[in-house]
Amino acid sequence: MADGEKQQRVLIVEDEDNIAIALDYLMSREGYAHERIATGRGALELIRESRPDLVLLDVMLPEVSGYEICQKVRADKGLEDVRILMMTARGSAMERRKGLALGADGFIAKPFELSELRAELHRILDGETT
Repeated sequence: MADGEKQQRVLIVEDEDNIAIALDYLMSREGYAHERIATGRGALELIRESRPDLVLLDVMLPEVSGYEICQKVRADKGLEDVRILMMTARGSAMERRKGLALGADGFIAKPFELSELRAELHRILDGETT
């Protein structure tokens, strides 16, 4: 990282520990500051507090769905700079369209290759569109 360049922050919203561990490893390796919340409840408040550059957001979460969180982030003008990459085990075209329609910046099906996820992270954080 160049001098003066701020470290990009990623919030992982994922309830499955094994996936969260893999994401934690990738975020550390890529040099992102990151933290995790394992439930949908409290995720929106944490996003408002920490203002991450990117939220890695699971669709299927306990208590509050990823779709609901995405929709609320997009409705909050103060969070318009927060990018969202949705993740789901049900990677159907309909799920993808729904996520993108709600304002997600990207959508990835689980299980994913780390190289595929890395490419999506860089695409979104570099400001490229789909």
